[in-house]
Amino acid sequence: MNRNDRSIVGLVMAAHAMVHTYELSIPVLVPIWLEQFQVSPFVLSLVVSVGYGLFGLGSLPAGVLADTYDARTLIVGCLVGMGGSFLALTVAPSLWLIGVALLFWGVAASVYHPSGLSLISRGVEKRGTAFAYHGMAGNLGIALGPFVTLLLLLAFDWRIAVGLLALPAGAAALYATTVDIDERAAARAADGGADDRATGGITSLSGFLSTSRTLLASTFAVVFVLVMFSGLYYRGTLTFLPEILRDVPVLEPVTIGGREYTPGDYVYVGLLMVGVFGQFVGGKLTDRMPVEYGLLAGFASLTVVALLFVPATAVGLAAILVVAAALGFSLFFVQPFYQATVAEYSPAEARGLSYGFTYLGTFGVGALGAVVAGAALTFLDPTGLFVVLAGLAAVAAALAGVLVRRERPA
Repeated sequence: MNRNDRSIVGLVMAAHAMVHTYELSIPVLVPIWLEQFQVSPFVLSLVVSVGYGLFGLGSLPAGVLADTYDARTLIVGCLVGMGGSFLALTVAPSLWLIGVALLFWGVAASVYHPSGLSLISRGVEKRGTAFAYHGMAGNLGIALGPFVTLLLLLAFDWRIAVGLLALPAGAAALYATTVDIDERAAARAADGGADDRATGGITSLSGFLSTSRTLLASTFAVVFVLVMFSGLYYRGTLTFLPEILRDVPVLEPVTIGGREYTPGDYVYVGLLMVGVFGQFVGGKLTDRMPVEYGLLAGFASLTVVALLFVPATAVGLAAILVVAAALGFSLFFVQPFYQATVAEYSPAEARGLSYGFTYLGTFGVGALGAVVAGAALTFLDPTGLFVVLAGLAAVAAALAGVLVRRERPA
């Protein structure tokens, strides 16, 4: 990678890590909120899904902004907004006001993926490698966010813990304002020096509707539906997984030195850490194989893992660790593939909007996965939940098969 590539990758890695640090610290707080506010998993899932939903729903307007304004400005706003939202959690007196704070977090976080990913796709020449490092940084946030939250909860009340978590966002925002980058270097090189924003981006409702119709009338529509199912699986799996693992007999809480520890929480963190390798391998492979085949393999694996997860908990600790590692690897292996697929199936001048639609599907529609999980755990059981998740992954695999059979756009 050249100097500009490295600068962009450094910026998006820092921001991506922050986004997912906050996103995945929330499930660690879910068992605490269940106990403190005495509500069912279904009720809490509705509260949590508001913020998670806006994390995705806001991606569409954020995608429009990413095609019109500098990505750096949008990323700084995202970081400041997320930090402020977590500071608001420290003083929220009720579950419903916690929901409001999470709502504002979702709005701020929604800005990142369209701006960050369009920045990579238009500014970085070694795009596949950039997606790999970008994904690894996100997974470090995904794993270290819950881990740091757990450590803070050992020493502090949960409100103080989330307040301390807000501080790194300020440091990342400061870094983002100082890094020197050329946001459209790769797009200009590919187009013989032309700037893909020369047309002015999307500046009207008619322009938004026209560009959206063009995208959704193409094979991109298949990609859009695929990422919806990916998002449902992702959120449905991770939101209540710490609570599910706490109920596994060999992972029940233990008391050491007068302090209670929950082994299931650390299995959860380990699962997310394995995802770092899934992101890296997936990102590297996007430069070495057709992305459609990577999607097909990834979602087929997720189907099998979902069906094996609950049976593994009855076998023993070794089986749980193996299946959890497979889940973590496969869950994040698919992400760089669908990120690269969006770039393959959308024009550069609408790349921000394309990623906006992508994360509308992944995190907006995908937020309903939390509701699906909460309902399954309230009215069925973990086995029923993982059967549903297997069905979602199977549909995504079938859609990847559709892409394999279709001719990629020129």
